[in-house]
Amino acid sequence: MRKNFGKKTWVFPCPVLIIGTYDEKGNPDAMNAAWGGVYDTNQVMLCLSDDHKTAKNILAKKAFTVSFADAAHVVEADYVGIVSANDVPNKLAKCNLKTAKSEHVDAPLLVDFPLAIECVLNHVNEDGIIVGDIVNVSADESVLDEKGNVDLGKANIIAYNSAQHDYRVLGAKVGNAFSDGKKIK
Repeated sequence: MRKNFGKKTWVFPCPVLIIGTYDEKGNPDAMNAAWGGVYDTNQVMLCLSDDHKTAKNILAKKAFTVSFADAAHVVEADYVGIVSANDVPNKLAKCNLKTAKSEHVDAPLLVDFPLAIECVLNHVNEDGIIVGDIVNVSADESVLDEKGNVDLGKANIIAYNSAQHDYRVLGAKVGNAFSDGKKIK
């Protein structure tokens, strides 16, 4: 038996993306944006409303970073999502998130989060979707495996559970993509 819930914006897992930008004065800002992901090869998309300071910053600076929130910083990740830089311009300092200037784009890296995508603005769709070209992906050495590749098991990346309004750590490896399905003949 199944239970129907009607229309819900439930897509699982929903990444907890922390968008980093600089404002018009060069001050770093960040926001939590759960509605985003892959747009096309080497591109990401963000669904941000016009009134977000972050959206204005992206349009002005033509660049942004996308960090993946981790379990160690769930409080900070939630804070930058519930507090607007329009109201609290120093919200990064208030929650003690540290930044560093990206070497690749005019946007801050949020160094407390272990994995980040650095992007330049490609365009904004007619429906307001922000599309960025990926210029670089960077990872803290603490989340690399012995071959130097990103190990998501070490990163403790979190996802937003829109059904219960909580954050969950992504789980253990359960299979091999583009391989396990070959067992069915």
